[in-house]
Amino acid sequence: MTESLIQLPTAGEPVIDTFDRMIRTGPIVPYELPGGVKAWMAVSHQAVGEVLAGDGTLFSHSAKNCPAMHDGTVPADWPLRVLTDADHLLNKDGADHMRMRRAIARAFTPARVAQLEPRIQQLTNDLIDRFADQPEVDLVENFTMPLPVGVVCELFGVPTSDQPKFRGWTSTLISHTSTGEQTQAAMQEMVGYLTELVADKHRNPGDDLTSDLVQAQADHGIADAELVEMLWIIIVAGHETTMHLLGNAVVALYTYPEQLAAARAGDRWADVVEETLRYRNAACAMFNRYALHDAQIAGVDIPAGAIVGWFAGVGRDPEKYPDADVFDIDRDHSDQLGFGRGPHFCLGAHLARLESRIALSTLFGRFPHLRLACDPAEIPYAPQFMTNGPLCVPVELQAIN
Repeated sequence: MTESLIQLPTAGEPVIDTFDRMIRTGPIVPYELPGGVKAWMAVSHQAVGEVLAGDGTLFSHSAKNCPAMHDGTVPADWPLRVLTDADHLLNKDGADHMRMRRAIARAFTPARVAQLEPRIQQLTNDLIDRFADQPEVDLVENFTMPLPVGVVCELFGVPTSDQPKFRGWTSTLISHTSTGEQTQAAMQEMVGYLTELVADKHRNPGDDLTSDLVQAQADHGIADAELVEMLWIIIVAGHETTMHLLGNAVVALYTYPEQLAAARAGDRWADVVEETLRYRNAACAMFNRYALHDAQIAGVDIPAGAIVGWFAGVGRDPEKYPDADVFDIDRDHSDQLGFGRGPHFCLGAHLARLESRIALSTLFGRFPHLRLACDPAEIPYAPQFMTNGPLCVPVELQAIN
C-alpha cells in the first residue's frame, strides 16, 4: 500500500465526499479504517463487479482467512470486531452460507414479500395519521425510521414495545465513534434479547417468521445460536438501510424538483427508489471479504490476506454513469449493484424496494404540497461510513382535506 492512505471516515469531510474522492483515485484503492486498520475498497463499477464475482474463489467472508485479525495487527478490542468476528450469515462461505441462506430466503421471495403489501400500507398510513395535523415534522423521527423498524420487527415477532431497543443497539454497532466496550455491550444485549425471543417461540410459536424458522430448524440443521445470529443481522440491516434510503430519496427529490414533478405526474416511485440506490445508496462500505490468495482486481494487485471491501454506492462511478452526481429517474438501472450480486445478494432487496415505494407514494400523495423546511444543503448526515443518510428531514406539511 502507499504511504498516504485515505482515512474512512476522514475528519471534517462528509462520508459521501470521501467515497467520491476514492472513486477519483482509482478503481480499487487502499484506505484506512478506524483504529488504523488497513484495507482495500473497490469503488468503480468494474472493480465492484469483479469483487462480487470472486466470492468463494478469490475472497472469503470469514475473518479466519485474514492473518491480520489473528497476529495482533488488528487489535483485539477493535470496535468493528463485533461485526467481522460474529458467526452470522454474512460472514460464512460456500455450503455453510447456503445452508443458512436457504433457511431464511423463502421468506423474502418476491411472492412472499408481495403478500406483505397490505400490512406495510397500513403501517405507513398509521404513522402518517399521527403527524398529519402538525404544521412541521421531522420525517426521520416520525416516518422514515419507525416504518422499517416496525415492518422488520413485526415480521420477526418482536413486540411493538421492544422495537426501539433495536434502533438503539443498531446505532451503537454501526457508529465509528463507539468504543469496543460499547459495541460489545450493545451486541450482548441484543443477542441476549433474541436468545430469549427464540426460546419463547419454541414454547409459544406465533404467526411470525421467527416461529417459522424455529419450526424449520431441524430441516436446515440450524442451531439456536445460529438462528440468533441470523436474526440480528437481518433485523439490523433490514431497517437501517431502508430508513436512510427513504431519507436520501426525499432530500434528492427536493434537490432536483423537476424529478419530483416527474415522479408525481407519472407515479414513478419505483424509478425514484432505483435512482436513489444509484445516486446515494443508504448502504456504503462492505468490508468483510479477505483475499484467499494474491489477486488482481480491475488491474490492481491485491495481496493474499488483505481486507477487501466494496462501495455499495458504486452508482456514483462516472465511468459507468455519465453525470453520476445528478439525480435522474430516467436512467437505465438494469445493471444495478446497490444490493450486491451473486451468492451474497441482499436478501431484503425486494422488501426494501416495496417498503420504499409504498412510503414515498403515500407520503407525497397525502401531502402534495409537502416541502423541506430548510435548504437541502443544511440537512445533517449520520457520521458513519457503513450506512449513510440524513439524521433529520424537517418538512412543512399541507394535507388533503
